Amino acid sequence: MKNLSVLISGASIAGPALAHWLTRYGCTVTVVERAPSVRPGGQAVDFKGATHRTVLERMGILGDVLAHQTGGQDQTIIDATGKPQAVIPGEFTGGEIEIRRGDLAEILYAHTDCEYLFGDTITSLIETGDGVDVTFATAAPRRFDLVVGADGIHSNVRRLAFGPERDYVQYLGYHYALAELGEDVADGDAVMYNEPGRMAAVGGPKASAFFVFASPELDYDRTDTAQQRKLLADAYQGAGWRVPELMAKVPGAREFYLDTLSRVTIDRYSRGRVVLLGDAAYGNTLGGFGTGLAIVGAYVLAGELLAAGGDHEIAFARYEELFRGYAKVSQRGSAGPFLAPPSPLRIKLRDWTFKSRFLLGLMLKATDKFATDIELKDYAPGS
Repeated sequence: MKNLSVLISGASIAGPALAHWLTRYGCTVTVVERAPSVRPGGQAVDFKGATHRTVLERMGILGDVLAHQTGGQDQTIIDATGKPQAVIPGEFTGGEIEIRRGDLAEILYAHTDCEYLFGDTITSLIETGDGVDVTFATAAPRRFDLVVGADGIHSNVRRLAFGPERDYVQYLGYHYALAELGEDVADGDAVMYNEPGRMAAVGGPKASAFFVFASPELDYDRTDTAQQRKLLADAYQGAGWRVPELMAKVPGAREFYLDTLSRVTIDRYSRGRVVLLGDAAYGNTLGGFGTGLAIVGAYVLAGELLAAGGDHEIAFARYEELFRGYAKVSQRGSAGPFLAPPSPLRIKLRDWTFKSRFLLGLMLKATDKFATDIELKDYAPGS
């Protein structure tokens, strides 16, 4: 493949995974990331089945991922008195391999050999006959052969190249928040408490607290965490169990993140020399497949560029043809009503599914099918 110059926006999972493959195939890659460094923390993410494992093996990172896996802890659903109602098994929440998002991002970063522009962002994209002219908030303008938006559901590249976020991102009626509150909040146990339309869970790696709540879409500054912490506290006013104790710790949380549960629906993954990858193209917040889709998508996109000899028109069309069917799982439903059911009856019905081995088995079998529903090509040069 000819030496393409490729700009990737986003240094979380999809971006560095793609950078890994493209540099292996001889491209010159630059990754731009708004954050000042690789972002630590974040919720646990997981991999399921032979497809995900195969891509991790071919990347050469499976051993590192296994060394950092968190183990998929069982989670006990409790009532307001702390009485157990059901148990969500670790194999359901954590897949075959579970790892902290920040740990995975660090592993991917360590396995890439390319330029990173941290603390910067793209401000404009102008496509010409032989490239894309790019301006940045800080760095000097440059021209690239291709630009990849791997910058999440709120993708800046998608906004610049395709249009406003509202045209492609559907709000699903819920918000979620993640906070690291300290080792004392869970006493080592992973538990989840529900009230209609609200969920609070504690435990797991770094004693994280996790919240999901139904709400009209909130208007807030995504860079103002103090405002976001207050919005979370307001959403849990009057809640029972230990929620007031948790809310009292939120202002001092070491890590905090709040966002919407949303789904991306777009009719094309590419436009000219710009292509979308990961959540920017097919995200569904907390859908359970985002990390696997990002890793496999990076493998397929880079492989099709290699197979097409760098011809982006052929490669982008093949990427979409091969991947859209696999990514269809991201268009299914929302995790909101499952994690924070809207009524006492719906809470009981959800709990009952985990008491039934038959229903649990069906759910586990379905997730395995979705995770492996693609035939992986071997894109190794000369294969």
